[in-house]
Amino acid sequence: MSAVERALAEAEALVPEALRRLADYVRLPAVSSDPERAADVRRMAELAAHDLRAAGLAGVEVLEVPDALPCVRAERQVAAEAPTVLVYGHFDQQPFDPALWDSPPNQLTERDGRLYGRGAADDLGGWLSQLVAFRGWEAAGGPPVNLRYLLEGEEEIGSPNLGRYMDAFPDAFAADVMVLTDCDNPSTEVPGLTVSLRGLLEVEVSLRALAGKVHSGLWGGALPDVSVGLCKLIGGLVDEGGRLAGLEQPVDAAWRESVAGLSPSDEDLRRDAGLLPGVSGLDPGGRPRVEWMWRQPHLTVVATTLPSPERAANVLLPEATARLSVRLAPEQDADEAFAFLRRRCEELAPFGLEVRVERRLAAEGWSYAAEGPAFDAAARAYERAFGRPLVKIGVGGSIPFIALFAERFPDTPLVLNGVMDPRTSAHGPNESLDKELFRKVVRANVLLLDELARVADDLRR
Repeated sequence: MSAVERALAEAEALVPEALRRLADYVRLPAVSSDPERAADVRRMAELAAHDLRAAGLAGVEVLEVPDALPCVRAERQVAAEAPTVLVYGHFDQQPFDPALWDSPPNQLTERDGRLYGRGAADDLGGWLSQLVAFRGWEAAGGPPVNLRYLLEGEEEIGSPNLGRYMDAFPDAFAADVMVLTDCDNPSTEVPGLTVSLRGLLEVEVSLRALAGKVHSGLWGGALPDVSVGLCKLIGGLVDEGGRLAGLEQPVDAAWRESVAGLSPSDEDLRRDAGLLPGVSGLDPGGRPRVEWMWRQPHLTVVATTLPSPERAANVLLPEATARLSVRLAPEQDADEAFAFLRRRCEELAPFGLEVRVERRLAAEGWSYAAEGPAFDAAARAYERAFGRPLVKIGVGGSIPFIALFAERFPDTPLVLNGVMDPRTSAHGPNESLDKELFRKVVRANVLLLDELARVADDLRR
């Protein structure tokens, strides 16, 4: 039996134990956005450090910089001439409302081959799959490459201090290849390599008409209603199909063909996203639906100042405001998109209302060619593990840490993988991890280290 075959067998045997340990991780509500949970985030950091140390990694340390939640580092050096692979993950969680879950969010619960719990897949299971792969190699005599692990405690709040950690601890990030484990697969059967992210632009639009509130029974019909005006303006920003009009981006025909089989059907949307039985998904217009999800901009209304039903009153409001979130195409310029939206809002403002348009935040998207020896190695490893070719996919959201890694390490291959699939419901109620997918990703992680070792000379150039 070869070393890689022994590592695969050892890692496979460790999976049940690892999933039991995952329950301990999920039990800690390490919610980084809640200051009252900061102690839980630090407890999770210590627990992760304990397990990294117990696995046989050296240099395990909980890192701190002022006014930030911690990171954890570890490493295993096997040979000076071997390439070094950095594995990144995060141990903090999104907040949760137990009333919306079918089982307790912090109690790992199995149903139909899936493990439900906050953070189970995003990203506790992600970096745990990497640790299981390392343990498999260690039991087989040691990994074929040098390894570094960097686990973050602030990813779910946008990694606001990760750059400071990079500055303070540069040796913790030094690597020839980086494996970032917080991404999706197109299904539990098909492995995915993330190569693009959409950007983000948040815009606040306000309409004004009056100096103060007035009674609608006295003045309705004589004065403009800013609430109706705001609804008309927002409706004017999208076309009849519900798509943001005027900002569509060109997409390569070959890419369209490569992802043609990955688009979710309406049935998939009902199962995975809760689409109601009598409602259809947006018409993709003859294109892959994933193009609209990954490679085109989209508008979402995330907040308004319109009164809630509990505060209903027969008045005309002096002002109405909406916060609009626009997911930008991966290579779309945020400044140009904002200038277009400001101009369109000014054109669409009805009834002669005063209009104000302000940019609140912007984050550029990211697009990656993902070509070269490291990516060829990943393709071979994943096809061996899944029995299906690795597919280059996009993510419709914005993940700040990926853009930061790409900016800081422009010449280092970034292999983006993970244990999530369309049913994971990351950030939402009933987040879950597919057990069989976890097992396949563990195998892929074992094989990836083997494949990277085979192209060591190319990686170290």
